[in-house]
Amino acid sequence: MTSNVGAMDRGVRLVLGVVFIALGLTHVLTGGPAIAAYFVGAIALATGIFRYCPAWSLFGINTCPLKSGPSK
Repeated sequence: MTSNVGAMDRGVRLVLGVVFIALGLTHVLTGGPAIAAYFVGAIALATGIFRYCPAWSLFGINTCPLKSGPSK
């Protein structure tokens, strides 16, 4: 599994994941919206932590910079 989530994208995902989960935990959202916030937050956190987004892979999106190496 190669990374397809860059540094800026990763930071946004991690922050949004924490915010969505916190909205549910602090009871700002209740019921169905809280469950949706947990779900979205968990996915955002997971894709940020693992630096891989299956949906972006499906659409061919990659925000990781190319790794520089010796050119041949």
